[in-house]
Amino acid sequence: MPLALYLMQSSPDPEQMRRLAMAILAILPFLMIVGLIILILPCWFVCKKAGLSPWLSLLNLVPCGLLVLLYVLAFAEWKVAPVPAMAWPPQPPYPPRPTVPPLS
Repeated sequence: MPLALYLMQSSPDPEQMRRLAMAILAILPFLMIVGLIILILPCWFVCKKAGLSPWLSLLNLVPCGLLVLLYVLAFAEWKVAPVPAMAWPPQPPYPPRPTVPPLS
């Protein structure tokens, strides 16, 4: 809030504005790198689990690349192995329940 009030003054000090801009420009690249990591990492794992090359997640670096990646994932044939069938059929609960004669 104090920053907003400071910027609303009629004549801000140019030297302080220059320092503020330099501070923002110093922090901005680190924030962009963290944001890209947050975006690319889940896409990397999704591509890997879909059987595609995880390097496709780097499409996020290109403008509209995430949209392209989503279409590739949606319409591609996923190369995952099917779940193997069970070796034996499921067994009934042990011990078997006793049968109750009907009430008369």
